[in-house]
Amino acid sequence: MIPFILRRILFALPVLFLVATLSFLLMRLAPGSPFTKERAIPAAILRQLEVRYNLNGSLPQQYGGYLRDLAHGDLGLSTQYRNRTVNEIIGQTLPVSLTVGAAAFAIALGVGIWAGTYAAVRHNRAGDRAAMTGALLGISLPVFVIAPLAILLFGVGLRWVPVAGWGTPRQLILPALCLGLPFAAAVARLMRTSLLEVLGQDFIRTARAKGQTEGKIVYRHALRVALLPVVSYAGPLAANLLTGSIVIETIFALPGIGPFFVNSVLNKDVFMVGGIVLLYSTLLIFFNLVVDVLYAVLDRRVRIS
Repeated sequence: MIPFILRRILFALPVLFLVATLSFLLMRLAPGSPFTKERAIPAAILRQLEVRYNLNGSLPQQYGGYLRDLAHGDLGLSTQYRNRTVNEIIGQTLPVSLTVGAAAFAIALGVGIWAGTYAAVRHNRAGDRAAMTGALLGISLPVFVIAPLAILLFGVGLRWVPVAGWGTPRQLILPALCLGLPFAAAVARLMRTSLLEVLGQDFIRTARAKGQTEGKIVYRHALRVALLPVVSYAGPLAANLLTGSIVIETIFALPGIGPFFVNSVLNKDVFMVGGIVLLYSTLLIFFNLVVDVLYAVLDRRVRIS
């Protein structure tokens, strides 16, 4: 197990290098300048700004300086948010996105696995149809529709929870639910399909022939194997949710990383875009590694080598 993890980490380094290279080059080769988006700047001031942000010289020189800074853990200065480093901005905003994302991830997996299992056990009955109808609605309705409706109903109408802001647990409820429930619908459909397939396999028929109860068969034998597709889906899902949702953070006025990323792309903030893309890529690689390890834990037929 340990050699496998070490190899995956070593293989991840070239991938992250490629991600950092492509994000930097694409932002630098895009038309426009991060300093002349609203009005013309005198040439002398523009040169000073380029020197200040290490954007002077040829493209290879800029790229070399960027890699040197990355090697020391320095993601650079933001050109949009003056006098603030990318490390500082990510350090302040990432905990908010992680908190919302972790809560949404727990909701997506908890509700989705339960609903999918419930539907599979009651296949072709009323419970199955009700659960899948709810899942279909969750997948069909986009988050920018669900969130305003939830605000109108639970925030403005019933006044159960705050509709915006950050700082208290109650302010986390609506964003986490609106972010997590659509993914819970996808997990439910995936779990139902997987569990129905497992319940038709030979080892399940053998367990039934031995006289084991249906509940024991489902929760002790079938569920463990049926979770494998959900675990595969959970890796990229975790990276997506833990880096925050741009729409949710904007609607609920959360000080997360999402709005910073959008503004950085629009304003050609080279180092901010590069830092966030590198962060997302690192999380994606990490959670895919966790998925591979969980595969071996959940299914004894899988061997990591």
